[in-house]
Formats: sequence, structure tokens, C-alpha cells
Amino acid sequence: MPVIHITSLSDPGVEIFTTLTEAQLCDKRLFEKSLFIAESGKVINTALDAGYEPFALLTEEKHLDGIAAQVVERVGDIPVYVGSRELLRNLTGFPLTRCILCAMLRPKFPSVEEVLKDASRVAVIDSVTNTTNIGAIFRSAVALGVDAVLLTRTTCDPLNRRAVRVSMGTVFMAPWTWLDSPISSLHEYGFKTVAMALTDQSVSLDNPVLKTIDRLALIMGTEGDGLPPETISEADYVVRIPMMHNVDSLNVAAAAAVAFWELCK
Repeated sequence: MPVIHITSLSDPGVEIFTTLTEAQLCDKRLFEKSLFIAESGKVINTALDAGYEPFALLTEEKHLDGIAAQVVERVGDIPVYVGSRELLRNLTGFPLTRCILCAMLRPKFPSVEEVLKDASRVAVIDSVTNTTNIGAIFRSAVALGVDAVLLTRTTCDPLNRRAVRVSMGTVFMAPWTWLDSPISSLHEYGFKTVAMALTDQSVSLDNPVLKTIDRLALIMGTEGDGLPPETISEADYVVRIPMMHNVDSLNVAAAAAVAFWELCK
């Protein structure tokens, strides 16, 4: 484990954590494999438990024998950059990371068939671009019994740094992948599809029929425009959450949590 003491945030190698954007971390012209950043010991350990491969670590020097010690023991022969508190506090948001960052290799994503193999309840996220919402949806999915998550390509990256942080590492625990075929293709895997949308045909989320379905894919879209009309029309069911006081909708992450609780019990 090479420990590299840094005296500047512009030292070679540290740009992974300090200046490179999410897009640059994915640029294979800069790195042989695409990278992402995980923050805090808890989240990094969850990623390691799930088989994600570390690339480089950044922490305060004093934490090598403290809160970073367990992570350092597990990451193997990778660069471990350490600096003083005075230096690293100049890194925007560093205190929020619990003073430890890990650059990790992006995995090869499984096929849709692999992800759906043993699943009975699946979340389909379509065109949700807010990273906080993505992280929160993953956290609810894992906590409330969703078996797998599929994302359309118009959805933001679950390995985005903020999404990973908000998910508290649950993005590493849920089987997930990108869905490149139409959402209606899930019928080929034996799933009934349920679109969350406010229409004249919407049934209540607590409709008992929904709980009798063996394989159910719950589709949610961006809270601004909602799901595309064709996605709604192709769904087997359209559902709404019963509400009071003339409130018509919830934030997509909150709505997802309610739906997961109801349909995954």
C-alpha cells in the first residue's frame, strides 16, 4: 500500500478527487477504465463488499490509524493519498465525506436478463435526472424489498458522486442495469407493468389485484413531465397514490417509497 503524502491539491494523481468532472472520470482517454467516487468509510466498505474494485484513496493523514484504517486495510496495493486537515479542508465538501474518498472502477453492467432472473418486483426509472432523487429511490428500493432496478438511458447515472452519497451505498446492494429496449419489452420476461401517473384510468395503488401479480415492474418518471404518453398507454396498469387535501402528487423519490412499501410487502 503506497502512502503518498501530498502538499497541494494539484499534486499528480489527486486530480481524480479535486478537479475532474463526472464526465472526465468516465473518459477512457484519461483512464484505462471509467471511474467513480465513493465517499465515507461506510459507503466505501459497502462497495468493497459488493465486489467493486478500488483505484485510489484520499484521506487525512491522522485518519490512517483511525476511521480510515479498515478501508486502508481492504483496498490493497493502490495509491493512498494523505494530507493535512488544513490542506484537505480546502477541497469543497470534504468534511461531508467523513474525511475519506475512494476512486473506484466502474463495473461491467449485467444484462437485463441477468438482473431480472430471480426478480418478482422491479423498479423502472425513466428520465429521472435529479441525482438526489436517484440516490433516494435506490435507498428505498433496497430497504423496502425491490428485487432489481432498471434505468432508461435518459436517467442520470446512479454512480454519480452525489447519487452514491444520498443512497448511503445502497446503489451497490441492488442489482441494476441500463434498459436499452422499450419498457414494454419487460412483458417478454413475464412482467406486468405498472405506470405511476395521474390519468382518468388510474387505479389506486392499494388495489388488491396488484398484489396478486407474480412479476411486477413499477415504472416512475420525472416529476416535471411525468411518463411519456406511450409508456402509459403500453402499461398493463396505471396507478395513483390516494391523497388528501387536494394534493395531486409527491416528489418522485417519496412516491417511489410509498409504492415500494405497498407493492413489495
